Amino acid sequence: MTHYVGVLTAGGDTPGLNAALRALGKSAHSTYDMHIIGFFDGFRGLMQDRTIVLDEGVLSGILTAGGTILGTSRDKPNNMPVGGKLLDMTDAMVDTYNRHHLDVLVCIGGGGTQKNAYLLMQKGLNIITLPKSIDNDVAMTDVTLGFDTALGVATEAIDRLHSTAHSHHRIIVVELMGHNTGWLALGAGIAGGADVILIPEIPYDVRQVAEAILRRSRGGKRFSIVAVSEGALSIEDAKKWNALLEDKENAKSKEDKEQARQRLLEFQTYRVGNTMRLASQLEALTGLESRVTILGYVQRGGTPSAGDRLLATRLGSAAAELIAQGKKGIMVAARSDATAPVPLEDVVGKRRTVPVNHPWIEMARRVGSLGD
Repeated sequence: MTHYVGVLTAGGDTPGLNAALRALGKSAHSTYDMHIIGFFDGFRGLMQDRTIVLDEGVLSGILTAGGTILGTSRDKPNNMPVGGKLLDMTDAMVDTYNRHHLDVLVCIGGGGTQKNAYLLMQKGLNIITLPKSIDNDVAMTDVTLGFDTALGVATEAIDRLHSTAHSHHRIIVVELMGHNTGWLALGAGIAGGADVILIPEIPYDVRQVAEAILRRSRGGKRFSIVAVSEGALSIEDAKKWNALLEDKENAKSKEDKEQARQRLLEFQTYRVGNTMRLASQLEALTGLESRVTILGYVQRGGTPSAGDRLLATRLGSAAAELIAQGKKGIMVAARSDATAPVPLEDVVGKRRTVPVNHPWIEMARRVGSLGD
């Protein structure tokens, strides 16, 4: 029986999305005789019914290409900008699904996409998801698509910063992506030989960080590299953040909830400049010149690594097999060298953070790089 499969990519772009589309499409065509259509620009394209048939010609040559041939967006099905208003467009998406007689919709994305896909699942659609995020923060999977490439890019950037830091006898503070998880900063910091690594899971004391840098200086080391995750906070700021989260959780009235939300937004704005503040504090405490490098979107772009191509092919081809088996309401998770179907409800609303007893934490602490 021919299956009709829709697929979209949503959220931020990551290396390996095209490789996943290729694996899903080629496996579906050659092994299971499925018909695959792609929706442009994430859930917005599903709402607008903008499609492309993912035949062999379209899928050819995209394995090594960065980004996504389908395009992407961060639009949410139940809160989508339409005509200057935020509207719930889930019914329109259900209509598109039914218009194409789809048996399943495959959604490739991070934590937000998993949540949005779950909303459509609750509307009656058959859903399968694949986990992607350079932050490596999707729950219930060993690794996410795009992380390996971003890790390599970030590590190379730290490698290159060593020569500049050494030549000018400076502190180089390099900010890495990760939102509220430290996988990228921790992994790249270890692999790139950063002298101090700061991650969201372990709040830091800036005076201890400064003292670690001064110990290096007194020992004859002429520079220091500080790798900091964009979500890392000092002990004091972490207490403030947790208190604001608790206030929002405990708010009863609509007015109290709105006030708590506004305070959180104000603090989030304050957090944006945290890396610059950290660099200034370290310069003041150490007397050493400090410079900031923010890698930003360069971590998300470019050709996917061999590791991400392998992962994308593993996840995409497994998705085709699960569709053929009639599975639905699941995320295809990476498990060691294999895959496993995980109920989508077990993924939604959770974040995969770095456990404080993780081997990467232990090795960073042993070599004296962890900023605690």
